[in-house]
Amino acid sequence: MGGHECYHCKQWVEDGEAHDCWTTTEAELTADLSEDLREAWERLRDAAVELGDQRIYASHKSIMFARTSCYFFVRPKRTFLELCVFLGRAVEAPQVRRVDRVSRSKLRHTIPVRHRDEVEPPITDWLAEAYELSGAPAGSSALAASTRRPGPGAAP
Repeated sequence: MGGHECYHCKQWVEDGEAHDCWTTTEAELTADLSEDLREAWERLRDAAVELGDQRIYASHKSIMFARTSCYFFVRPKRTFLELCVFLGRAVEAPQVRRVDRVSRSKLRHTIPVRHRDEVEPPITDWLAEAYELSGAPAGSSALAASTRRPGPGAAP
């Protein structure tokens, strides 16, 4: 019986066998993590769940956290967790390795996480900020909403 090696995942697929390497699970992506990385992952996940309603799902090599849109994702690597948080502003901090504009209103902040103790403020504050931003209606930002002044005749 013939087959082929999948170009994406390098798995051998027999002829006629169903194969979808794009479908994965959270458990598969975190199965080979070291103890320190597993604890950091669990702390990140718990911090996100505490924020409120959302969808958490695996997609290819990442675990996504979304409300109306994805507000952060984690790519488990061999020696660290690559945390990518979407904010409406650029953050300059020692934890942030890289900032990339991904749309007119969002910037992706890439943060390597190696230990559970790193999952604390300011990282958890950025997750909360991103969570709020992801639930905002299109065209508005959490910052703009919080700084609006009442119109004429409005009660203070």
